[in-house]
Amino acid sequence: MNVRRNLRVRDIRGLIESRLWAQILVAMVAGVGIGLLLSPQTEGPLSLDPAAAEHLAEWLRLPGQIFLNVIQMVVIPLIISSIILGLTSAGDPAFLRKVGLRIAPYFIGTTTLAVLLGSAVATLIKPGRYIDGERFSDAAMTEASEAGEALLQGPSEMLSAPAQIANLVPANIDNAMLTGNMLQIVVYALFIGVAMAIIGPDRSEPLSRLLQTVQEVAMKIIGWAMRLAPIAVLGLISDFVIRAGVDALVGLSAYIVSVLIGLAALLASYLVIVLVLGRRNPFAFAGKIIDAQLLAFSTSSSAATMPLSLRVAEDRLKVSPPIARFVIPLGATVNMDGTALYQVVAALFIAQLFGVELSIAQFALLVITVVGASIGSPSTPGVGIIILATILQGMGIPAAGVAILLGVDRILDMCRTAVNVTGDLTACVVMNRWLEDVKEDPLTAPAPTEQTVS
Repeated sequence: MNVRRNLRVRDIRGLIESRLWAQILVAMVAGVGIGLLLSPQTEGPLSLDPAAAEHLAEWLRLPGQIFLNVIQMVVIPLIISSIILGLTSAGDPAFLRKVGLRIAPYFIGTTTLAVLLGSAVATLIKPGRYIDGERFSDAAMTEASEAGEALLQGPSEMLSAPAQIANLVPANIDNAMLTGNMLQIVVYALFIGVAMAIIGPDRSEPLSRLLQTVQEVAMKIIGWAMRLAPIAVLGLISDFVIRAGVDALVGLSAYIVSVLIGLAALLASYLVIVLVLGRRNPFAFAGKIIDAQLLAFSTSSSAATMPLSLRVAEDRLKVSPPIARFVIPLGATVNMDGTALYQVVAALFIAQLFGVELSIAQFALLVITVVGASIGSPSTPGVGIIILATILQGMGIPAAGVAILLGVDRILDMCRTAVNVTGDLTACVVMNRWLEDVKEDPLTAPAPTEQTVS
């Protein structure tokens, strides 16, 4: 078992040592350059007509689609196995109580902080006031009639609060996997992991071996996908710039700046948390997590970054393996601070754009709704815009306005995903200090059970 685990460690560590971040950075710059040269909106010597640009963009997007599809193909078994093994690796049910009682309020607290920061930025800057709402809506409504309806497809009635709470527990795990309900999948994994930890390693060892194999296979496949990452990033960035052009970025500059200021404030808050709660040097912390941030920025997927985040947490930040293996997979699913901040800024931007005034009660409801909606958001690209449409629909704000944001959503999705991953690694550092008695990993420490498995 140790040999297999060490091979897996070397696979992911090899990606770090190969300077994947540098390759991705070069691919991003090249993607922007290619996109600007070929975009119909630039009107340069190499500019394509809209039909040809659309056709070429599809082919450029192909490697990125394959990359993300491969990640999504294995993300559910990876999350389930990682959470369960993270729970059982502690070997002590007391650990589960300790980490559970600390991580839940921590995640809720940081998500609430993110929403309040976003609300403050959007209220002070008022990005929706810088744009002619009628001009923008006229240009976007054709797209909104199609894209908005597609985004808003789903049940017309919201479930009651008791029904939503009961729905957290999956009655049918196959249905949860089919629909991609990540929160139900996490709850399912928590039930299995806690039960296995309670019955003890002797009786749960066969299932643990199976889950370890599942995790190793999933990470091996993700390792293959990571080697495609630079090409995927090049294609995704080129596709975005060709489609959106410079006009989309300039026309929504106030909104983009508002989101980026909010995310920067949240990143600064993380560094303060690392200093105050984690008792670490925040600048050293920032330097050690750059690989994970760049990969998250490039792929817009916390799930795609999860294996690299695990290696960064254990090898660079020296977080106890049981804590890292529990917090990182859980955080990739339920800790979406950057997404929560983006959603509240976008909602207030659209409300300002269409002249909708929110009362204090509506504003409070928006904050609560965003905090709840961000927990359990799928850790895959583009999901934020779908959740935003659902939130707006229930707030009396024109939900079709999300079509206005579609052109720049990709770049902001990349930024908020990098912040989401930073939040997970920050949580690891804090939990590692709050649970200082959990320092040894039973999977690697000498023990009778380990000798029998080797």
